[in-house]
Amino acid sequence: MTERVVLAYSGGLDTSVGIGWIAEATGAEVIAVAVDVGQGGEDLEVIRRRALDCGAVEAYVADAKDEFADEYCMPALKANALYLDRYPLVSALSRPVIVKHLVRAARQFGATTVAHGCTGKGNDQVRFEVGITSLAPDLKCLAPVRDLALTRDKAIEYANKHALPIETTKHNPFSIDQNVWGRAVETGFLEDIWNAPTKDVYSYTDDPTFPPVADEVIIRFDRGVPVAIDGVPVTPLQAIQEMNRRAGAQGVGRIDIVEDRLVGIKSREVYEAPGAIALIAAHQELENVTVEREQARFKRGVDQRWAELVYDGMWFSPLKRSLDVFVDDTQQYVTGDVRMVLHGGRATVTGRRSGASLYDFNLATYDTGDTFDQSNAKGFIEIYGLTAKLAAARDVRFGNGVDLSPVAGSSSSGALSGGSAEASSSGTVGA
Repeated sequence: MTERVVLAYSGGLDTSVGIGWIAEATGAEVIAVAVDVGQGGEDLEVIRRRALDCGAVEAYVADAKDEFADEYCMPALKANALYLDRYPLVSALSRPVIVKHLVRAARQFGATTVAHGCTGKGNDQVRFEVGITSLAPDLKCLAPVRDLALTRDKAIEYANKHALPIETTKHNPFSIDQNVWGRAVETGFLEDIWNAPTKDVYSYTDDPTFPPVADEVIIRFDRGVPVAIDGVPVTPLQAIQEMNRRAGAQGVGRIDIVEDRLVGIKSREVYEAPGAIALIAAHQELENVTVEREQARFKRGVDQRWAELVYDGMWFSPLKRSLDVFVDDTQQYVTGDVRMVLHGGRATVTGRRSGASLYDFNLATYDTGDTFDQSNAKGFIEIYGLTAKLAAARDVRFGNGVDLSPVAGSSSSGALSGGSAEASSSGTVGA
């Protein structure tokens, strides 16, 4: 029986050539798998037809935009997922949904190997292969660019030689990956980290230097998920798309970062994620209103670890699953409205309201009607600071107290201090 290989297929040059390249190098039949996660471009049927024309024995295509938004982007939103506090995991989030379809296709068509078009120095090879083996430990993985020496020049030569129905060009300054959650741009002149991005780098966002009139938007959340925008019900996908449009028009979500790749190198990346950045800002502010203090403090650490795990390709890991349970539990009361103003590259929260709010106006106000009993504060401070006070007394007893001697060049006045400099210094802790 002929071996079968499932190939993650984009419809572009490298993966189109990869179909025949894999078949010639391994003798296996190739099944192409194309997954739409909102990257735009050609219709899935066009991509399916091209895969078959390039030599695939089967072509599996899936419109996964809603699946991606519901099952991958929304968990990221609940976790306020920002790698290095800035990158909303644009590419990292899309890999596990593509992996799931690759494995599903492998089972459906009896393949023993799953192939992808990643290089040997990026994060995506890890995300694909760890994801694949986490779902199906028996499957083998193959990367033609890394394992079968499929270089760009060879791909162009192969496509021309075999008259493949794909445009070939050596002029492509950027490597671009995009989906509904955002857009990632790298390579080309951006590899010199002193070079500023030029206008042609951006596609999802307009120049924030010359913004249109400010745009006010009200986002309604239910248990951490956006369910309405300006009173109009939306699905998660629609919420992301609408905020991409409106925040993008204001230049929100441009990110230029040198990040730590999983493989150990630093890489300069430019991202556009207008909808993701605006939604995360709104969600964080609603959490500030509805999540209890100690739970919120702990969640910030969980959010960071969650983002690191997803960035590192551990979407299907046991720890990631456990953290999902915690994050979901914290969203029980994250329901309400957030008002934002989008303008000049910024998404600024100007109002928030929730029926599950922990904000009590009568406790917070300094005006008449204040219900906070300030007489309790003195005793609270005594108890709260007791351990620090005892530790400080021990430091003094052992001569390790804080040195409060006058700083060189400073002076003290007896009239101001209530005594002579000598009397003042004689009481120095630890003297």
